[in-house]
Amino acid sequence: MADYFVHESSYVDDGAEVGHGTKVWHFCHVMPGAKIGEGCSLGQNVVVMPGTRIGNNVKIQNNVSIYEGVVLEDDVFCGPSCVFTNVGTPRSHVSRKGEYERTLVKRGASIGANATVVCGVTLGEYSFIGAGAVVTADVPAYGLMVGVPARRVGWMCYCGERLRPSNGIGGCKRCGRAYREDRGQLVSIDPPAAAL
Repeated sequence: MADYFVHESSYVDDGAEVGHGTKVWHFCHVMPGAKIGEGCSLGQNVVVMPGTRIGNNVKIQNNVSIYEGVVLEDDVFCGPSCVFTNVGTPRSHVSRKGEYERTLVKRGASIGANATVVCGVTLGEYSFIGAGAVVTADVPAYGLMVGVPARRVGWMCYCGERLRPSNGIGGCKRCGRAYREDRGQLVSIDPPAAAL
């Protein structure tokens, strides 16, 4: 007996791996070769293609397709109807199955509703992609990205609060973590990044 939940309207194909405590809700399809970790939630109408990797405690909201080449690390949040791609130059009449590009969404990143992540990029740890943004390049850890194309407009804390660094140093009003800016990157200084 499976130790995860699958709604009766959904399909988990033979050869797919689904972790303990994961919930697969209405009208989903998890295809052979997909690997989903523990404690995940797949909302209504989610498709997980072969060769994808989804970590633990990942939340995928309604109407999201996880295409081959996409890797979601632990604690990632995918908002409703966010979009991933896996081919940079698609044509209906040209097969590009051997050209899938890897898209890596690192631990703790959040992707807002209706955002698009163009294939071949990496979203850094705990980055935050605003609703409707179109990500066309790599995103730094903790980066707050908005717009079309997405641009960094600030930093986000591990806990999801927007940071307001002053003179290169910033602290979170919600959880108290401290950070410093260093050459266009945000670095956790309290507690040390390794403890997060």
